[in-house]
Amino acid sequence: MHPIPRYLNVGRQAMKTPIAARALPMYRATFNIRPATLGLGAAFASQRTFATSVSRYNVNTNTSKNTGQERVGPGTEGLHMRGLRRAEDTAAPSSVPVKSPDRIVKGDWVLFHPVYTPDELRACQVLHRECKTMSDSVAYGFVKLARWAFDLVSGYKHKPLPPNASSMSIEQLRKEGCLMDDGQWLKRILFLESIAAVPGMVAATLRHLRSLRLMRRDSGWIHTLLEEAENERMHLMTFMTLKNPSILFRAMVLGAQGIFYNAFFFSYLISPQTCHRFVGHLEEEAVITYTRCIQEIEAGRIPEWTNRPAPEIAKDYWRLGPDAKILDVIYAVRSDESTHRFVNHSLANLKYGTDVNPFALQEPDMTTKGSTICFDRNQSVNYLEKSKKLIHDGAPAA
Repeated sequence: MHPIPRYLNVGRQAMKTPIAARALPMYRATFNIRPATLGLGAAFASQRTFATSVSRYNVNTNTSKNTGQERVGPGTEGLHMRGLRRAEDTAAPSSVPVKSPDRIVKGDWVLFHPVYTPDELRACQVLHRECKTMSDSVAYGFVKLARWAFDLVSGYKHKPLPPNASSMSIEQLRKEGCLMDDGQWLKRILFLESIAAVPGMVAATLRHLRSLRLMRRDSGWIHTLLEEAENERMHLMTFMTLKNPSILFRAMVLGAQGIFYNAFFFSYLISPQTCHRFVGHLEEEAVITYTRCIQEIEAGRIPEWTNRPAPEIAKDYWRLGPDAKILDVIYAVRSDESTHRFVNHSLANLKYGTDVNPFALQEPDMTTKGSTICFDRNQSVNYLEKSKKLIHDGAPAA
């Protein structure tokens, strides 16, 4: 077994080894930053400061002024750096206007988040991490219970098609309970996304309070967790444009959210690793749900969504093209859920109190996150080393 380098095992003291965190030319031009010799903790601080108000995009992107899309430049695959956005992009308009008496003000106020290439959108696979410890089994057991409760409340069902399905119409299959219509899919998705945004916010809050109590750095976990919470909330905001839930549905969400928030809060106080494993397994189920939805749309079994345009908020958030459809949105949401699956399973493999978040500077590309269930602790160490090297001398992380 290889020893764990001290980059992950920080402990109560800051790391001693300094690295030359040379700011990229874009940083220097935009923020007038000079290269400085910083400890890794300080490097995290500077990088995350840039990232708190901008999105994370691939390095060396070219901005399309006509569509608002980010196109990946050559040699940039696999580099989802936090905070790398051009200065002119910081004022990119949002599709969610703020109304005032005499004008409508637009703006992009979301945190950094991945924007995927077409190949990355289709690189997501349905994966499952086998339970290895009692804690894993407990987390997975609660996920199966939560899945049953979500299915019951939202009315979600996915029955196998009968042998004579090819001779039956979509209406007949829906009457038999073999297919769901667009309203049933939206009900399921809205309920799922209203709950899915809770864990990241709870975990970020508790780590924030812990940092205040101990009066020391958090090692890069808080922003990743906040990003996850907002990303799930943006999913909800996107699908809310398709359907306005009834008062009864909102009341069910309110009750479920209150129960789940408090249960997750107290569970995280007892065992953060178990909670991150729980979220990892929960995101496995989300990937399954969205994969099924994609299959239904592509098979023409949800005709209401076949040619329906993507909401403007989705085009803005994921930088989709002007002709994007609902199918493109579902692909992007599934990729996000795959990212949360990968990140939470990886965080569950670390030591909560001492290890640095390996994704504080960058995350792997979707090809890795979509086909790999997680990083173990040694892989997290290696990935953090590569991220340091990228900050140190601009060498891409292989």
